[in-house]
Amino acid sequence: MANLAVHICGVELKNPVIAASGTFGFGREFNELYDIGAIGGVSTKGLTLEPRLGNPVPRIAESRGVILNAVGLQNPGVEYFIQNDLEWLKATGTRVIANVAGKTLDDYQSICQRLDGKVDMIELNISCPNVKSGGMAFGIKPETVEEVTRVAKSGAKNTPLIVKLSPNVESIATNAKAAENGGADCVSLINTLTGMAIDIERRRPIIANNTGGVSGAGVKPIAVRMVYEAAQAVKIPVIGMGGITCAEDAIEFLMAGAVAVQVGTANFTDPYAMPKIIKGLNEWCDRHSIQNVTELTGTLQLNGK
Repeated sequence: MANLAVHICGVELKNPVIAASGTFGFGREFNELYDIGAIGGVSTKGLTLEPRLGNPVPRIAESRGVILNAVGLQNPGVEYFIQNDLEWLKATGTRVIANVAGKTLDDYQSICQRLDGKVDMIELNISCPNVKSGGMAFGIKPETVEEVTRVAKSGAKNTPLIVKLSPNVESIATNAKAAENGGADCVSLINTLTGMAIDIERRRPIIANNTGGVSGAGVKPIAVRMVYEAAQAVKIPVIGMGGITCAEDAIEFLMAGAVAVQVGTANFTDPYAMPKIIKGLNEWCDRHSIQNVTELTGTLQLNGK
């Protein structure tokens, strides 16, 4: 059995497989199916200062190899999470990563202050593409990426800060560097791409919000490329995500430079996706005489070099 433990910003995860925000709730439903303490960590549903009802329905649509969602950060608010879900989630034994979002710089600072020291890590959602005034503006330009990161880090003085990067940008490497310059301890990517699906009989978008975030197996090649570019640009750890459905997918991200991965949409099609990926990682490492999964990170060799 290979050693799957990884260390990110001083936090040890028993393996590099993390539940991606927005696809796992706070873990309670999945814990009825398997012990979620077996996975490396849980990035919670996006938390805001006040409760949010989210966007009108329909807000999820399927397409070939992907889904579109415009849930709109529906959540009970950070205080509810702290009072009702945090201790339960910590007791499972998995690492707790609080995903947070805001409309203003003050929102980000305040919510990070509320969570500082209470969770293992904080993940900053600065690029939710389906929420009006919901962070999208902060995640596009490197100047604002750096600014919101610096403000959030001032609120998360005692907790490692992950900045989740948008793929809807001119240069993912530049924005990753901007997050690092702003004080990020880690970056994660990619957040969803922006897309649209049309009902051709009604000649209207399927999703009430018109556009939504695209995720699923179809985005994986884009995500792997962006993770590679980000990992080349920064000295801080990189967490990769986007279309991971099996252990082999996760290994691609690790080789591209990620130290850990997040699994999202796959949890909808197979609720046991993450335990299967962890098992597959162990088996692959054993077949290839890999003693520590960390040996895979950043081992990609480009053709022609």
